[in-house]
Amino acid sequence: MQNTIFKGLFDSETATVIPVEKFILCIGVSLLIGVFLALVYAWKSRYTKSFVMTLSMLPAVVCAVIMMVNGNIGAGVAVAGAFSLVRFRSVPGTAKEIATIFLAMGAGLIAGMGYLAYAVLFSLILGVIMLVFNFISYKSALKSKERILKITIPENLNYTDVFEKTFEKYTTSHTLTLSKTSNMGSMYKLTYKVNLKNLNEEKAFIDDIRCLNGNLEVSLSLDEVNICEL
Repeated sequence: MQNTIFKGLFDSETATVIPVEKFILCIGVSLLIGVFLALVYAWKSRYTKSFVMTLSMLPAVVCAVIMMVNGNIGAGVAVAGAFSLVRFRSVPGTAKEIATIFLAMGAGLIAGMGYLAYAVLFSLILGVIMLVFNFISYKSALKSKERILKITIPENLNYTDVFEKTFEKYTTSHTLTLSKTSNMGSMYKLTYKVNLKNLNEEKAFIDDIRCLNGNLEVSLSLDEVNICEL
């Protein structure tokens, strides 16, 4: 009865039906791998909920597809073409996001071929390497003196050199990366990339800026990384 229910409509009499228990086992292992990779990716990183959810389910999806096309060359080529279209239906992501997606797809592919132990081992090795790099980049970001400074100023304030003395006092270098109008042109929002002399003088730096921009909004943050929601 089980073989009849789960047998494909277009399968021949000699076609082998994947046992339900093995199918569930492969999908379950793939889901666990996906959750593990999602947790590794999210540790000490900025992320979106939709990307983490997608990353959790991706190995199971790839695993199921690979199990269905196993041994069918024509179906395999068609699936490869379908996966290639996904790239053109999503916004560009960071290198880390793209690498994690390939990692999840690779783990799902290995599991779909039935090598569950290899899939787990592959995920553990690459996951540990990702954790190490996340930790290193997190530590280096904390120690870095590079900051993004955002200043709001009234439209009648000439920002060309009004902050120069303050920058010379608190920074070793500064670069204006963006200037744009706000509030129907009544204000300007300036974005600088600065390198601080002393991390302990952040508050004094912000207070001096506030004295020059009329006590409008000022923010100082770590170097920005664009987060694209895939």
